[in-house]
Amino acid sequence: MLDSALKRSLRQLRSVRARRPDGSDPARLAGWREETAEALDELALRLVFASDRARAAAEAERERARAAALRSAGAENRSRPSALVGEAAPMQRASNRTVTVDLTYGDEYFGQLGPFEVELGWWSSVDEVVARATEAAGVPVLVARLVEGRSGEPGHGGRVRYHAEALLRPTGIESGAPDGGTAALLGPAEHRAAWATPAGLREALAWAEAELAAVGRPLAAPARQVRTWNLSGLFRLPTSTGADAWLKTTTPAFNAREGEVIALFGSVDPRLVPTVLAADAPTGRLLLDHVPGEDCWSPSAGTVAEVVPRLVAAQAALADRPADLAGLRDRTPRALAAQLTARLDRLAEETDLTPEELERLAGFAAELPGLLDRLAGCGLPETLLHGDFHPGNWRSDGTGTVVVDYSDSCLGHPALDGLRPRAYLGEEAWQHHARVWTEAWRRHAPGSDPGRALELAEPLYHLSYALRYQEFLDHIEPSERPYHEGDPAAELRALLACRPADRQAGRA
Repeated sequence: MLDSALKRSLRQLRSVRARRPDGSDPARLAGWREETAEALDELALRLVFASDRARAAAEAERERARAAALRSAGAENRSRPSALVGEAAPMQRASNRTVTVDLTYGDEYFGQLGPFEVELGWWSSVDEVVARATEAAGVPVLVARLVEGRSGEPGHGGRVRYHAEALLRPTGIESGAPDGGTAALLGPAEHRAAWATPAGLREALAWAEAELAAVGRPLAAPARQVRTWNLSGLFRLPTSTGADAWLKTTTPAFNAREGEVIALFGSVDPRLVPTVLAADAPTGRLLLDHVPGEDCWSPSAGTVAEVVPRLVAAQAALADRPADLAGLRDRTPRALAAQLTARLDRLAEETDLTPEELERLAGFAAELPGLLDRLAGCGLPETLLHGDFHPGNWRSDGTGTVVVDYSDSCLGHPALDGLRPRAYLGEEAWQHHARVWTEAWRRHAPGSDPGRALELAEPLYHLSYALRYQEFLDHIEPSERPYHEGDPAAELRALLACRPADRQAGRA
């Protein structure tokens, strides 16, 4: 147990201090001082992780309470979990996980920890997994990645297996060779995220520590791991100033350069975005200041009226700066149409769509040019999109709202951001949001018809997410595919379900 490990570290420190040599042998004295410093470092690390375990348990309890409140209010989160600048998002579909952890330290394998129960169901949420594994191992650990998960609803609940790396060599567990199946599961894989390896974890944390020191906010305690999965890793970093920072890691191959996107939005409205402390675009690393407040999973009418017009104003201003938007990933309506056409022949193999559904989708593709012309006629400009503008990515302290998580940002039609909150709001709240959004765009684009744009863009909204989820699948390792396996087909079916409304709009 961790308490025993703490006691062992304390006894070790006392033993080292008791062996202090006299000053007649400078070499022996220098060696003793080095040994004492190492013993102090180990004791400090164990103490911090013991404290973090208690803090993680308290935060998990708060998240469970928020999730229960959302469930009772009928809230529904249909999306993947977001990578947030703040505490882990409330998990509206949360259920227990039964967790097993394969533990390594460098090249050594220390067997499996568990199984044990973890109350928050989302596989990507690992703070409680880290706490339980740290307790079982007797040394601090971090989760490298998901090894396998089995559940009726992939992505949460069920039986889940992780690979974790010990930060100190375990002393109470024997090491040995893994069996062939385990060795294969823990071995290299194509498309593995950089932060999903022990070396990558250490490199990312070392980068964050160096960057914090460079801005005068040195790390005050070890990072606390909050989330890890194929889309991102998220760590909370206590600093010497008392204000925490956050390290976010993403894959540059299919994500936006968040530091650059935040700078673009911030050039128009600095209060809309989190503060970037450091960014390394080639590695997908981002260091952010903590954003105080709560995530707005059930936003008030006042919050909607405050944050939505600010996003619209920023997007309208940035639309007039096309040179600044030239490097963005292109997800404009015509780019989406071209991507669908290029992918049509592969959908039979990549999805479980029926022949009839595939035929209807081909019909939709043939009709797309007309839809795009009608959408362009609504008079809204293509601009910088947040890309995942749901209320869980809004964070408010009661005086203002900050929008976080820009990894899906791109160049596109603003109606896609306008439609994003719909799946998270009840009908009355959605109608209020739609009114606020359309009125804001009418002010910034006189003569436009944003309400009609919302209606016409709905099939494109589902198409954009179908293509985005497929992009995930094309760039992640096999063990991570259960997170997104059925998502492209689900979005394409949603697209087909809204086609009759589109045809009616086209005749109007």
